Amino acid sequence: MSEESLPPDDGHQPPDALPAYAERVLEVAELIPPGRVMTYGDVAEWLGEGGPRQVGRVMALYGGAVPWWRVVRADGVLLPGHELRALGHYRAEGTPLREAGRAAEGHVPRLDMGRARWDGGVDTGGHT
Repeated sequence: MSEESLPPDDGHQPPDALPAYAERVLEVAELIPPGRVMTYGDVAEWLGEGGPRQVGRVMALYGGAVPWWRVVRADGVLLPGHELRALGHYRAEGTPLREAGRAAEGHVPRLDMGRARWDGGVDTGGHT
């Protein structure tokens, strides 16, 4: 997937500038409170454009400077290849997790999406 798969920009940016859609995605990622998460689809819905794949592509290309671990898969599975780094952030922030069963590969927990998911509203800090 290339940058061409991102929603179109107005075409008036310097070649090294961040695409406007990517800027908006990263701004949403920065709004997510510690201990909470939004899915790729949630971010696209919040923006009213793009979809989960476009948000995932933005996070893969440009997400290193924002709290990338707060934008997640809808099933709560930790980002493959980054599980331990993400898990450290989740534990430090008190993000609700579901401990992995013994059958789970690597015994890596999942996010407890029912408690960790943030709807973009005022956060009470209660992980509701």
